[in-house]
Amino acid sequence: MPRGRQPEGDTALSNAERQARHRARQKTAQPPAVNKRPKANRRSRLQRWDDAGAVMLTVQAECAAWFDTLPESLRDGATGIALQEIIDLDLEAIVATRPPRGYGRD
Repeated sequence: MPRGRQPEGDTALSNAERQARHRARQKTAQPPAVNKRPKANRRSRLQRWDDAGAVMLTVQAECAAWFDTLPESLRDGATGIALQEIIDLDLEAIVATRPPRGYGRD
């Protein structure tokens, strides 16, 4: 019973011919798809809380600046009311609240 593939030509390829064919195929082949997982968020819960609070305070300041430049005629509309509600939020109290450390480290 024959083993392996049948040669494409009259005779089998030499080692050098087989290696040259392999290198040529490697040059034209697409690189394999790399399955990249997203990097794990290694920041602590407290760091993420502080970062989120800083972002909320920044957005609140931007909304206050937007509300200040809004014409008087638009302040009673949906945009002005939404901006005023964001400005009225007491984010300082939220940011001042600290999440528990957990696992008996309170």
